[in-house]
Amino acid sequence: MYEKTFPNKRFKHTLAFLQKHISPSEAILDLGVDNPFSKIMKENGYTVTNTKGEDLDIDQTALSEGNYPVTTAFEIFEHLLNPFTVLQNIQSDKLIISIPMRLWFSPAYRSKTDMWDRHYHEFEDWQLDWLLEKTGWKILDREKFTNPVKQIGIRPLLRRFTPRYYIVYAEKVK
Repeated sequence: MYEKTFPNKRFKHTLAFLQKHISPSEAILDLGVDNPFSKIMKENGYTVTNTKGEDLDIDQTALSEGNYPVTTAFEIFEHLLNPFTVLQNIQSDKLIISIPMRLWFSPAYRSKTDMWDRHYHEFEDWQLDWLLEKTGWKILDREKFTNPVKQIGIRPLLRRFTPRYYIVYAEKVK
């Protein structure tokens, strides 16, 4: 996925948000397979366990295995058909989730070669907020940020000032 580019700004912003809310002493269940950002979390002192690539729409067993006070989900919920059930079944009390935001000037992302690399949901911030609220989470912090690309064109220009990512810290309502 990152053969030619590496989202340095996005990873730096995401790490700063994680460090703001989560102590390295808290074990993390990171939804999705081991990836460059889970490696960055480990390099910064976090204990991270990734899910194994199972289809979380169908198999949510990994959400109840182990004792993880924190669950992270970085750019995964847009790929799920059923994020509602996944959010309901998370056992952790703390959640950090980020999503690419829906862009009014671009259709939903769809890889023609990789069935897993497609966006079923193109969220706006209010939609993710509502989803979290309906599944028993209270949002305590949120940020939107851009991730400009070094290309020429209308979309790259718009990406310089149009928020592209939305990140949320939430805790389970008890």
